[in-house]
Amino acid sequence: MPRIFFLPFVTVLALVLSACNYSKPQWQLSDVKGHLPDLQFNLTDDNGKPVDASHYAGKINLMYFGYTHCPDVCPLTLTHLHVVLQRLGAQADRVHVLFVSVDPARDTPALLHQYVNAFDPRVTGLTGTPAQIAAIAKRYRAAFNRDSVKPDGSYDVSHSSGIYVFDAKGRARLLATSTDGVDEIVHDLRLLLEMSQ
Repeated sequence: MPRIFFLPFVTVLALVLSACNYSKPQWQLSDVKGHLPDLQFNLTDDNGKPVDASHYAGKINLMYFGYTHCPDVCPLTLTHLHVVLQRLGAQADRVHVLFVSVDPARDTPALLHQYVNAFDPRVTGLTGTPAQIAAIAKRYRAAFNRDSVKPDGSYDVSHSSGIYVFDAKGRARLLATSTDGVDEIVHDLRLLLEMSQ
């Protein structure tokens, strides 16, 4: 007859609780796992080269939709993300920011390169044809709309301001909003970095 061993109740409880903590990280941002598709696109980077998601594989990628002529939200968001990268220290080498232009008519690769590098060299500007931009925006449910042209020929582009966070395997994991602070973003990026080791 086989022997049956019983673990003390406290030991079993500790094992169960540790398993629960491991499977359910305490995210500060919105958990979108299973609700948004993996990172996938075919665009042109700010060096004028065709790129897709595989060019950024192995890193935590933060994707943001904006444009270089944006008067307020985009500069504030990129400054915010620069501070996040600074706070991560050496861990920031495993994080990359993708700035997808919603104004491909004006945002040439050269202009994007100058713009994003003014904030942080770990940001890559991405652009493409109007159809390509519309496709990636639709894929991630990002909204944008060109406003009326002003008398001087300029115009603004209204756009959503979510920051999409993908893990090192390109899976959509988190969504940050304008109300999320640096501490919350850094906290969750560190958790993702630990999980991807």
